[in-house]
Amino acid sequence: MTCGKLNLSPEKKIAGVLAPLFALRGENDLGIGDTAALREFIDWVAGIGFKLVQLLPINETGADNSPYNAISAMAIEPTTLHLAPNSPQDLTREDFEASVANVDLPRLRVGRVKYRHVKELKRRLLEKAFRNFSTHADEKRRSEFGAFCEQQSAWLPDYALFRVLMEANNDSAAWNRWQPQHQTIEEAHRWLHDRHAALTSRQNFFRYVQWIAHQQWCDMRSYAEERGVALMGDIPFGVSYYSADVFARPDEFVLDWFGGAPPEPTFKDDAFTQKWGQNWGIPLYRWSAMRANNFQWWRERVRAVRRIFHLFRIDHVQGFYRIYAFPWRPRLNKEFLPLDERQMLERTGGCAPHFVPRDDNTPENRELNKREGEEYLRVVLEEAGIGRVIGEDLGVVPEYVRPNLRSLGIAGFKIPQWESYNGMIIPGEAYERFSIATYATHDHEPIRALWNEAFEHPASDTGAQARATLEKIALFARLRQGYGGQAGLNSKIDELDFEKDFYPAIMEALFRCDSWIAMVMLTDLLAREYRFNVPGTKASLNWTRRMQRSIGQLRSSRKEQMRMQLIHDLLANAERV
Repeated sequence: MTCGKLNLSPEKKIAGVLAPLFALRGENDLGIGDTAALREFIDWVAGIGFKLVQLLPINETGADNSPYNAISAMAIEPTTLHLAPNSPQDLTREDFEASVANVDLPRLRVGRVKYRHVKELKRRLLEKAFRNFSTHADEKRRSEFGAFCEQQSAWLPDYALFRVLMEANNDSAAWNRWQPQHQTIEEAHRWLHDRHAALTSRQNFFRYVQWIAHQQWCDMRSYAEERGVALMGDIPFGVSYYSADVFARPDEFVLDWFGGAPPEPTFKDDAFTQKWGQNWGIPLYRWSAMRANNFQWWRERVRAVRRIFHLFRIDHVQGFYRIYAFPWRPRLNKEFLPLDERQMLERTGGCAPHFVPRDDNTPENRELNKREGEEYLRVVLEEAGIGRVIGEDLGVVPEYVRPNLRSLGIAGFKIPQWESYNGMIIPGEAYERFSIATYATHDHEPIRALWNEAFEHPASDTGAQARATLEKIALFARLRQGYGGQAGLNSKIDELDFEKDFYPAIMEALFRCDSWIAMVMLTDLLAREYRFNVPGTKASLNWTRRMQRSIGQLRSSRKEQMRMQLIHDLLANAERV
């Protein structure tokens, strides 16, 4: 696949950086990373030699601000937009300055993302821009807006109605707790009919925001191409229960079972995950209903991400084959945590968490799961067109999933410290080319955090686990004997210096592996220890952490210049530039 200056053929190995957009600090941002900050970031990583920037989902988020729990699978999060005088062109300098006059911008920009304040400010700015558009836009722009609304008619009207209904219900997306006349799409349309004139403008405001978002993100795609950098998006397998999608299409979802992941005894961050699994609260898909309309919703979802990104990752791709389901909502997790299995069954009327549509305990079940998962993924591939599709195939994965993904042309992941055979770490040169290698995703601890945990708390369980993970990474990087080949520094980890010895060696090993894409999480690239999300928790700090320095400060830092020169040289030596 080629796209302008981009070569996304697996024959050409490349490297990329995973960067949550909210975490980026741009010049004069409004307290959160936006498209302008992303433009700065693209310039920076392109100069280092990276050819790819991976982002988390950019869909509009709800009250918990999680990009994996969005209120729309199609709509773009308004806080991702760069808002400044003449950006969009309907926002005047006078209106911008009046809106920020009483805002303590230095305080808004420092520390973590202050979502409530950021969202209020950006909403205010967009409302002023829309007012100017409604009053002063020429016929050409009005026509362009109308054309956008027509092109997106499969989802935009339902989304605009959903947003108006949220405002009528204290900005809550919990549609099952709305006023009775709002709780179904049919009742909501009848309610809207009586108030059509008064609410048409408000619906058009939400349509306008999505039009501006579409323009900015399509411009971002073009800019990235000019710099020789591809953008990689993210489609979560599931969709939020409290979303415009579920509200508008309830017949296509199973609303009394909730998707997640099975128990993980080794997961130490959350007791519920250890015992019962991860209950994400996502409704299950009613695949038979989706099949009846030729998977219209899924097709539109893929088209939405394809318009902006050159390739995209499907989070929890194994959900297409089967997904672990719970008979209770996540808000009840605390009540179920202390129960044993008998008590749990008493509470649920005999319903236990299990795989849907079926488990993999028999050859017949495995074959059916594989066949149906392949059918759904072929729909995704059909709509993806020339865009590459990546499958996040981590965790406990059925043995048939990865071969099936490969047969479909969907690349999977390689986490070096998890890739082993008969107790031996698999060397990077043995990785299949059509794969993505990375030490960590947004859900994992950065390597520097593991390092600090291992040496600051060596006697603790978490310290021991961190040490074990570092040992595996060291073997992969040939820093220890027993690798099965020529050892590198042949040292104990205790004798290594992180910056001088460990960091260069593990980065070199990652870049030299045979995977098509070598991906580095931003925190690993910068050797930082903070993380963006702790899976299975609703910690208030999730999705709020920002880079300590702006991109401009990183570019001017002597220490970071030396680090990035090292990375550039390693990329060049590994022939990934």
